[in-house]
Amino acid sequence: MKIEKAMSRWFQMSDEVWERHANPLSVWTRYPCLPVLALSIWSRVWIGGWAWIPVVLTLLWIWLNPRVFPKPSSIDNWASKSVLGERLWLNQDQAPIVIRHRAIIGVSNSVAAAGAILCVYGLVVFDSYHVTYGIILTLIGKSWFLDRMVWIYQEERSSR
Repeated sequence: MKIEKAMSRWFQMSDEVWERHANPLSVWTRYPCLPVLALSIWSRVWIGGWAWIPVVLTLLWIWLNPRVFPKPSSIDNWASKSVLGERLWLNQDQAPIVIRHRAIIGVSNSVAAAGAILCVYGLVVFDSYHVTYGIILTLIGKSWFLDRMVWIYQEERSSR
């Protein structure tokens, strides 16, 4: 939870930004960010020190992404609910979330973290298999996490 809150602070997620991030285009255009970032880092093989340019541009897009799309016209979709559920999860000290979600969220985050470690290792030693499997594992873990956020959002809505 501390990592997620730190990331939210780094991204400067105001109420307005969270609302914009709930746009499905924002969610779906973030999925390619990890592969693009990995490719940008890998590009140091081909373009040497100039690789910092695509790395910085990718990181800039990751930061800008929740800000560039308009508020969604509807939140009746998986992507929007995942973002709104994530916001509830991050603010659980203000609105307690059902305890049973914690274990699954911990597992999904562990899967994503294991994938990130594989990916970083692969980028350090130039092993495309580790990078590829790391990205896949990270995206599976993140998708599982987001799916659980949809559950949290729907449970919160139905309890009102």
